[in-house]
Amino acid sequence: MASVSAGIGSLDQELHRRQLVRAMISSTIGNAIEFYDFGLYGLAASLYLGPLFFPTKDPLTSTLVAFTTFWVGFLVRPIGGFIFGHFGDRIGRRATLIVTLLTGGGATVLVGLVPTYAQIGIAGGLILTLLRLLQGLAVGGEWGGSVLLTIEWANRSRYRGFLTAFPQAGAPVGGALGTLALGVFTGLLGRTSYWGWRIPFLLSLILVLVGLYVRLGILETPAFSKLLEERRTERLPAVQVLRRNWGDVVLVALMRAGQQGVTFILTTFVLTYGVLVLHLPQSQIIMWSVIAGVLEMFTGPFFGYLGDRVGRKRLILIGAVLMGAFAYPYWTLLNTRMPVLVALAILISLPIQDIQFGPQAAFIPETFTGRLRYSGASLGYQLSAGLFGGIGPIIATSLLQRYHSSTPIAIYMMACAVLGIIAISLMRDRRSQDLSVEYDDVPQAGAQPASVVSGN
Repeated sequence: MASVSAGIGSLDQELHRRQLVRAMISSTIGNAIEFYDFGLYGLAASLYLGPLFFPTKDPLTSTLVAFTTFWVGFLVRPIGGFIFGHFGDRIGRRATLIVTLLTGGGATVLVGLVPTYAQIGIAGGLILTLLRLLQGLAVGGEWGGSVLLTIEWANRSRYRGFLTAFPQAGAPVGGALGTLALGVFTGLLGRTSYWGWRIPFLLSLILVLVGLYVRLGILETPAFSKLLEERRTERLPAVQVLRRNWGDVVLVALMRAGQQGVTFILTTFVLTYGVLVLHLPQSQIIMWSVIAGVLEMFTGPFFGYLGDRVGRKRLILIGAVLMGAFAYPYWTLLNTRMPVLVALAILISLPIQDIQFGPQAAFIPETFTGRLRYSGASLGYQLSAGLFGGIGPIIATSLLQRYHSSTPIAIYMMACAVLGIIAISLMRDRRSQDLSVEYDDVPQAGAQPASVVSGN
């Protein structure tokens, strides 16, 4: 793939168009599969894994332990971003993405086969945690590569934010598919069935095979091929981005607090809260969550398009403000226990977070120069996941246990939004930047161009 000519102008335009479409479809499917796998574990943790693998006398305590293993997957995501970011910036986006797909998918299938505490004792929980670690490592490398594959093929397009938002939308679509699969099979076989919650994990094998077939037909991106031809790749890109752009990595992580910090409260903890606290039918919560995920197929790309028009930074800032403002009304609507208002809360919450999530798919990769882009985007994005993502349900469960109220959870969500507002205010919008040109090759006002360190 390195022999593919780097510049878009040197590519046959029809080939380029086909590759752009295929890259977008492949990235969307791949991201959907990874987040089907990753999110399905969170759903199972909220309803099944605690009693089966970590039994205690208190259901909330068992769920809290299960959520802790869920968080473990988030803790290792920055490590996955570091490892796969290195290879993505060294050997290519496409090859790295094939490895992440196989790693994450394989771990998910095995989760569906792990014996319970009643069968092999605590060993079942340890195996489950190990597989969760592998899931986290794979997801840590998947997101950065999937959005880069699309945005670097869409470099010259006026709609690259819109196009890149489709892989981003793959995440909630994958989550919705996981929720649907869990609801269908536990509904058919019963909540106490041994295989009811396991079959959705086993079905991941089919999804992985489909994703692998599509991904194998993608060429390397023009921007990275240009780096290979010019022998300008870094020897240690993940290390180099932390030396040169550590401030950008930190700001990306903090910016995402306004979205990542609340996402899994809205998608995972809401199941625990709805079933154990509000005593609503599990099937209703799952149905509304699936519908909300389907809505995100449209709201994510819409806000990606809007970011092309009004600016990604401005839109992400607006989204963080609205998320903070909606935090308290969200719990107020849920606590009515009225089906219509509970459904309204769930259906509104995810599109609101998409105001930030949609534009992030282009905004984050645009922050980093090409030879460090996979590493920088992955590290910033996944550092946020480790700091704010999986810990959200744990914090929410702990606050609920201590205060027996949803108000402290709303305050936590507001705090995440404020942190995101501060970080995005300090960042730069590069939506007009040519991604095939190294940023330190472009003279900045009042500054001398930085030298490029070649690793070859």
